[in-house]
Amino acid sequence: MTYTVYVVMDPIEKIKIVKDSTFAMMLEAQRRGAQLRYIKPGHLHIAQGQASCTAAPVQVWDNTDRWFELGEFTNHVFDGHDVVLMRTDPPVDPNYLQDTIVLSMAQQQGALVVNNPQGLRDFNEKLAALLFPQCCPPTLVSRDRAQLKAFVEQYGQAVLKVLDGMGGRSIFRVSHGEPNVNVILETLTHDGRNLAMAQQFIPGIKQGDKRILLVDGEPVDYCLARIPQGDEFRGNLAAGGRGEGRPLTDRDRWIAQQVGPLMREHDMLFVGLDVIGDYLTEVNVTSPTCIRELDAQFGLNIAGLLFDAIERRLATRSLSA
Repeated sequence: MTYTVYVVMDPIEKIKIVKDSTFAMMLEAQRRGAQLRYIKPGHLHIAQGQASCTAAPVQVWDNTDRWFELGEFTNHVFDGHDVVLMRTDPPVDPNYLQDTIVLSMAQQQGALVVNNPQGLRDFNEKLAALLFPQCCPPTLVSRDRAQLKAFVEQYGQAVLKVLDGMGGRSIFRVSHGEPNVNVILETLTHDGRNLAMAQQFIPGIKQGDKRILLVDGEPVDYCLARIPQGDEFRGNLAAGGRGEGRPLTDRDRWIAQQVGPLMREHDMLFVGLDVIGDYLTEVNVTSPTCIRELDAQFGLNIAGLLFDAIERRLATRSLSA
């Protein structure tokens, strides 16, 4: 099967390949013989009504001293022979949303975009978890500081966070009577202009914030528990958490069964669920990570599962053409 894989990602020269899931996808695409192209950051565009990009052929190597080499950047119009991996990190700001609109046009021109741009717009990573209330801890989303403060008082301890953060940024653990709760809420809501989220604090965070990966709606058999270190309550690897691979529990699989069908229905082929204790806290759709860590610990090839799903989609298109 002949196809070209275009990769929209953060600057390739700055990634840490031992942890970078996008890099794992690039290695797998190259292994399968796909033509691999790197889209220059900020260089999706529309020309004469066609979605296009500025991209360069790229070779990749699993070598921390030299992991990529780029060819010449040229302009390309997306078509039905293309797969586009949309892998830039949040925030989902106006620039990101505009890029997804360009990629929706690329879909109309026949390209397969992973994940589906419409889903990237629709599924806010914090709010999407609330589509499955049976899986979530008590949660409030509001701009009203009095409501949010009352939630903290009701549950005794809560985690407060913005809706567009990543890597553990702008997350606060607060207790009833916390003297700084007012200023925290003023900051998170921008004085009542922005929505913020409050969730009941889950003591199970001590055992780790688990990342469960879904490939075309099906869970990988192992998750990565991001375990807080020292006096830090956040388990995010970006916040210093330690990653420990574990087999999925029955509860993990149940949560994946609740979420997976909707993700598959909306062509969200690669999704990361965040689970603390028995509760789903986030549904990550923009640039889920942890492929490299799980592959290394358990001898997996998660990017291979993803490209199996991609090639199934391409084969189905060819049959229906």
